Amino acid sequence: MNQPVSHEHKHSHDHAHGDDDHGHAAHGHSCCGASAAPALLQLSEKASSHAQLSRFRIDAMDCPTEQTLIQDKLGKLAGIEQLEFNLINRVLGVRHTLNGTGEIERAIGSLGMKAEPLAAEDDGSAAAAQPHTTRWWPLALSGTAAIAAEIVHFASLAPQWLVAVLALAAILGCGLGTYKKGWIALKNRNLNINALMSIAVTGAVLIGQWPEAAMVMVLFTIAELIEARSLDRARNAIGGLMQLAPDMATVQQADGQWHEVDVREVAIGALVRVRPGERIGLDGEVISGQSSVDQAPITGESLPVEKAAGDKLFAGTINQAGALEYRVTAAAGQSTLARIIKAVEEAQGARAPTQRFVDQFSRIYTPAVFAVALAVAVIPPLFMAGAWFDWVYRALVLLVVACPCALVISTPVTIVSGLAAAARKGILIKGGVYLEGGRKLDFLALDKTGTITHGKPVQTDAQVLDPLFEGRAQALAASLADRSDHPVSGAIAQFAKAQNLPLSEVSEFAALAGRGVRGDIDGETYHLGNHRLVEELGLCSPELEAQLDTLERQGKTVVLLLDRSGPLALFAVADTVKDSSRQAIAELHALGIKTVMLTGDNPHTAQAIAAQVGIDRAEGNLLPADKLHSIEQLYAEGHRVGMVGDGINDAPALARAEIGFAMAAAGTDTAIETADVALMDDDLRKIPAFVRLSRQSAAILTQNIVLALGIKAIFLAITFAGMATMWMAVFADMGVSLLVVFNGLRLLRK
Repeated sequence: MNQPVSHEHKHSHDHAHGDDDHGHAAHGHSCCGASAAPALLQLSEKASSHAQLSRFRIDAMDCPTEQTLIQDKLGKLAGIEQLEFNLINRVLGVRHTLNGTGEIERAIGSLGMKAEPLAAEDDGSAAAAQPHTTRWWPLALSGTAAIAAEIVHFASLAPQWLVAVLALAAILGCGLGTYKKGWIALKNRNLNINALMSIAVTGAVLIGQWPEAAMVMVLFTIAELIEARSLDRARNAIGGLMQLAPDMATVQQADGQWHEVDVREVAIGALVRVRPGERIGLDGEVISGQSSVDQAPITGESLPVEKAAGDKLFAGTINQAGALEYRVTAAAGQSTLARIIKAVEEAQGARAPTQRFVDQFSRIYTPAVFAVALAVAVIPPLFMAGAWFDWVYRALVLLVVACPCALVISTPVTIVSGLAAAARKGILIKGGVYLEGGRKLDFLALDKTGTITHGKPVQTDAQVLDPLFEGRAQALAASLADRSDHPVSGAIAQFAKAQNLPLSEVSEFAALAGRGVRGDIDGETYHLGNHRLVEELGLCSPELEAQLDTLERQGKTVVLLLDRSGPLALFAVADTVKDSSRQAIAELHALGIKTVMLTGDNPHTAQAIAAQVGIDRAEGNLLPADKLHSIEQLYAEGHRVGMVGDGINDAPALARAEIGFAMAAAGTDTAIETADVALMDDDLRKIPAFVRLSRQSAAILTQNIVLALGIKAIFLAITFAGMATMWMAVFADMGVSLLVVFNGLRLLRK
């Protein structure tokens, strides 16, 4: 993608093309076949006004294979307009005009799955999908029978019928589930791994390879279970987020008593108490108490944050030192944590480019492999005087070894691991497309205020110009500043209060728009204002001009305290640079990414701040449209551009950039929903961390695809040469599947 589109176009484009597939979030087992349907499937062109939405939990639906079967089955039913698949939670949403849900439940039941209806308000996200539970003893008995069949056959210790009985016991003991799924898939013309394995094992039995058929089924079942457990780990990386918030909160009742209440029943505005060491159950604002709070689960910050009256609290964070009482500001389902979970789940729907390639490749690959296997079984015996037994056996081996399971599963497990690893660090990535795209960025545009700087001006300099006012100037200036709501005045007043300086009573106070303020203190009139005010009062001088110019070139805003006789003192205020900004810019440069600062501040300030942190370029006096133009210009120069901002005025540039990064998204209403990547706190170092994660994810995706295709190519050559056996084929197929799963899970390591 050379030129990205706006957020609205980006997202609508994905939905229109069916690239919104939750099915790739976390496959439950190796059933994952060649096709993966869109998560939101529109079956009817015209939506009915009286259609109802019914949701079902389907424990067996955790892979695109089941999704495709359900889609094909329900798509034939009249009255069904839309299907919505959430494979993370194993929930199916059906928008329909049917009278009741019995017909839907029966249709799904015919596929060997049970659909459990959910309450209308339950979207299935409240409870994470349960991990796979399997009784091991039938598998152990089947394995013992398969090994016994191999030993008896190899040593010729007993008649052939005993070998067949042992092998049949092994196949039936562990393979009935595979046969059932395979039969359903074949009935629905779907060649997934269960169908291919069922055909291969049946074929081996028909040509008398009893011990090998048994061993193949046992090995396949064992590998499938290991893979299921591995993939549950990827699923739990997201499900673990849901466990961060406690189920209960201590809420004040109407009679003043405190009782524990289910967080889902706590209303906005309720007063909640949290003790030291407890997790905070809901988003809120501190009413009373002081404490430090570990916000790492939400923002990824390594150090606890001090909280006092008026500060925000987030559900899922941990109260440490003191007791707090807070007013609830968001319902449980709308908390920052809930929005993060929802965003991460939805992120796995926007399939990454590599994932789309793999899906398209697999849709062609599987039927082609089946056709080749059929040709291998039939053509040599019919036309080349080949032995039927040898060539049918080779065809069966080919079916097993060429299954695309490892290839199909290689991308989603890597993507979900990358998204979960980022969420743990306080980086919320809105889709695999952005996780993959981060590695391509070579230019990053940054807003100044609140992104590079703290966004809160502080007094940096004070210089008394009239010796008679030594020791008094700061208090006089602060007395005037305390009556003003301007940020610069606030910085001067705050500085004086921090020094415990006594403030004087001000009378006849007046704000002078764009220039400063005026007021009387102890019968004397004073002004506190900017350069323009000094000139208007005719109190400027060349010496003063030089002092002001020096400070302004440092990126500081200067105000002066004046009386009738002239300037008494000057005060410089600046928005200070975050310590993390310098390190972040250095890390970006180390990654080969150039930087430009886009700000509405004057060019002097822009250049001064850029020089402090090492930014390559700085542009000042920019309106929102100008920032957008600067992004366009970078595209015209051939760059791949990201944009970092935290304000409404950054929205056009954020939308136009290839990847838009929202700073300090925790607690803001729109940033989580609108940004491509939301940084949950205001630490700019998360961007180089995101780029490194993107590059690591891309490397693992490439490794997985090369592994999946490379090892299969080697075994296909061995198969055609007649040197491969069926149990080797199972090791080749399932071994590669496990290899790519474990490789993808490396991203979850801290």
